[in-house]
Amino acid sequence: MKKSLWLILAVVTPNIGYAKEWNFDVYLDKTRIGQHTFRLSEASELVSQAKFNVKVLFINAYQYKHDAVEQWKDGCLKRLDSSTLENDVMTKVSGRSGESQFVVDDGKAKQVLPNCPMTFAYWNQNILEQTKLLNPQNAEWLDTRVVEIGKETLEVKGNQVEALRYKLNASLAGKAKLNIDLWYRVDNHEWVALKSITPEGYTINYKLR
Repeated sequence: MKKSLWLILAVVTPNIGYAKEWNFDVYLDKTRIGQHTFRLSEASELVSQAKFNVKVLFINAYQYKHDAVEQWKDGCLKRLDSSTLENDVMTKVSGRSGESQFVVDDGKAKQVLPNCPMTFAYWNQNILEQTKLLNPQNAEWLDTRVVEIGKETLEVKGNQVEALRYKLNASLAGKAKLNIDLWYRVDNHEWVALKSITPEGYTINYKLR
């Protein structure tokens, strides 16, 4: 499973006012393994906190904690700081916007990306129009393809809502990396659900609390 659960861009934050907040319970197949919370401030700072613990026969088989802070302006990523702990392996990524480029450092190498990149900011439907997205966990600059699947009725917080479903696939140098389904409400375009199939065939579901 190790690198398959990357998809959580997680975050912890100081006491600031939030314009929006998304709180998800996270399931691996049918087993709840943790939570992921996204908080967007009025100053367009996105912070999130994810923590997963997968047990096999009551033994902790996989532990994951990812914290990140993203500063946005006019739909562009301006700053990124993330740390990810997978079992005993820590990875840190930082990124800063310059006049005409965005520089990302994963502690091993630096990448120079075009100005105004986007991460997997599921809360912002503009990601559905991108052909490149930055993985904030490991600094991979991924090729992406999004297909609209259509309208579906989805249970959200105990209510039936009409949502648009999209399929997002991401790859690196031709190698498949991510297989994600996203749902947005038809009436207000809010992000309400996520599903991902890992390379090992596990299903990860995000359900709003």
